[in-house]
Amino acid sequence: MTNRKIQMPREVYIDPGIIKDTAEICKSLHLNKKFLIVTGSTTYDIGAKLVIESLEKDNLDYDVIKVDGASDESIFEVEELITPETTVLGVGGGKVIDIAKLSSFNKGVYFVSMPTTASHDGIVSPMASIKNPNTSISVTAHSPIAVIADSEVIAQSPFRLLSAGCADLISNFTAIKDWELAHRLKNEPFSESAAALSIMSAHLITDNIDNIKPNLEPSARIVMKSLFSGGMAISIAGSSRPASGSEHLFSHALDKILDKSALHGEQCGIGTIMMMYLHGGNWSAIKDALSALKAPTTAAEVGICDDDIIDALVMAHKIRPDRYTILGDKGISREAAYELAYKTGVI
Repeated sequence: MTNRKIQMPREVYIDPGIIKDTAEICKSLHLNKKFLIVTGSTTYDIGAKLVIESLEKDNLDYDVIKVDGASDESIFEVEELITPETTVLGVGGGKVIDIAKLSSFNKGVYFVSMPTTASHDGIVSPMASIKNPNTSISVTAHSPIAVIADSEVIAQSPFRLLSAGCADLISNFTAIKDWELAHRLKNEPFSESAAALSIMSAHLITDNIDNIKPNLEPSARIVMKSLFSGGMAISIAGSSRPASGSEHLFSHALDKILDKSALHGEQCGIGTIMMMYLHGGNWSAIKDALSALKAPTTAAEVGICDDDIIDALVMAHKIRPDRYTILGDKGISREAAYELAYKTGVI
């Protein structure tokens, strides 16, 4: 058996006000030559300005680029600004982090993850999701050398984003069931430690539902720590298996069908309800947990029509033919898909 490297961040900070210490943290990691701040139009004001203040205070050299979406075009634009001495600082939500992650990986330079929201586990993991016309793909990049997550900044983001992050973590429950199934039926490699860490991350959310509320810094810290441990499970496994199963295939199928998708975590949460039903698990407990977190549990709540839900269920198994799940090699019929969505109350 060949030895496989497990990539993890060297330092992780999840604290209120920590973003103001960006320069000090980067210097402690000997990253002090040149910085490229990758951010978005909204997250520039929320987070990037604070990063700039910290860098300027220590007279550190930096450039800034604002990106719109996680596409090949955006990655190319960022790569054009990267030199061998650059450290990329991804300051923003999931799309910004993915662009910073992949562009830095392609150019062989370090990347620091600085999330302004806690909407999905890509904040820490070595995987990046890139969207182009009619397709959404997950690719392997690298883990950040450091994570600087300011829980005060994250708490100020819309609660819908935090809720979506919780839903993405709850989807670990069905992702692990799918992975175990693939291990038993297809002899796919399985990591007990990665699976245990993934389930623990999901339980950190379901066990703390009463403590996760809007605009509260401790709530943001709980979700961020859960996303961190979920991302570590992906690093240990060397794939997204611990956090991505049939519920993610369903979400990716929706991405292909819809002109405008709902939030990734929201779609995965709805998918988790239905996939837990297929696994014969306690799908109603999943639904109750999502509802308590103000995450959607029906198609209507996210503005998706019933037919699109059915279409996504029928085509989901084709999204990643190499990834065996409860949907099997041939998927489910349209009649079965309707029955599934109807019985679980999704439609």
